[in-house]
Amino acid sequence: MADTHGVTVQAFDARLVTGRRHLERAVELADRERARGDGIARDRAVEILLYAAGRRQIDRALELGVGPGATPTVVLVDGRPGDGAGDTAAEAAAAEAVRELLEPAEALGDYDPDRVRAFFDIGSTELAATAAGLPAVVRERVALLVVER
Repeated sequence: MADTHGVTVQAFDARLVTGRRHLERAVELADRERARGDGIARDRAVEILLYAAGRRQIDRALELGVGPGATPTVVLVDGRPGDGAGDTAAEAAAAEAVRELLEPAEALGDYDPDRVRAFFDIGSTELAATAAGLPAVVRERVALLVVER
């Protein structure tokens, strides 16, 4: 679908995505680093996956993706090639094509806190040290990937 419509498409395990802002931040950071020539992966969808997972290793980041079997899924469809300007018609067509393949349900933000804490290695002490909550700590992990170079 990505090639057919000229957009980026990436699927995520919804149990590990803490909300829309989690994925928006991953896209922002991935695009910024790619624009600077500091991208980690050749493919934009993989780059976004790495940032969303807060990991540089593709094999570890793929754990945030979707595997065989029934999994609550969030699919990111983004028509911006990284320069901020997007083809909204292509994006809408790709999103509709994705929708036709899935059983639509509201999965974004319906994450599993225990899974998220295990995946992002967030301990009780770290979580107790902030009033911002788990989604904010995850977004911090996403942002820290840039620093870990």
